Amino acid sequence: MDMHVFDVFSIIGTIAFAMSGAFVAMEEEYDILGVVVLGLVTAFGGGIIRNVLIGVPVTTLWGQGDLIVLAMISVFVAFVLPLGLIQHWKKTEALFDAIGLSAFAIQGALYATEMNHPLSAVIVAAVLTGSGGGMVRDLLAGRKPLVLRDEIYAVWAMAAGVAIGLGIATKTWQLLTLFAVVILFRMLSVLYKWRLPRRSLHRGIGQAPSGKEVSSG
Repeated sequence: MDMHVFDVFSIIGTIAFAMSGAFVAMEEEYDILGVVVLGLVTAFGGGIIRNVLIGVPVTTLWGQGDLIVLAMISVFVAFVLPLGLIQHWKKTEALFDAIGLSAFAIQGALYATEMNHPLSAVIVAAVLTGSGGGMVRDLLAGRKPLVLRDEIYAVWAMAAGVAIGLGIATKTWQLLTLFAVVILFRMLSVLYKWRLPRRSLHRGIGQAPSGKEVSSG
């Protein structure tokens, strides 16, 4: 694996997700401590979950001092941005999230392949690294996790894991192309509201086939 490419994706994902978490915290009117916590959790939560599942010590996080500092700086920048710029960011929120998703999904898949894990583990690593931090962010913010309810999200992380796990994307230019493709399809799914099949149990419960409520007595 080209380690400098791994580092690039780590940096991109950290900045994108740290700022994403900070903006969500400010939307929920958290104080500065809450903004910092949510920013760091979003940036590193997915990687921690991934490490637990693929057998990497969680304490390796403390060896990423430069990324932690980078995340802190990103959170601070997000916190002091003028309101006008933040409102402009809100219009491109999905793009930031797509960048973080793509960067971390590829980073997670590369991490798993470097450890010679099977394809299934590579896919899981891609999905958890790409979307785990966002899930924790949404839960701490009292929101339904985006990955479980909105437009197609984790599927693109899975696709990145498959491409890397099967050896389709191994060279630097291939990984950068994959990075762009995942972002493109994530944004297309937002634009055209592509969704996975879903079924609601709210409609029809306690109703007869004709639509009349069923009597309980």
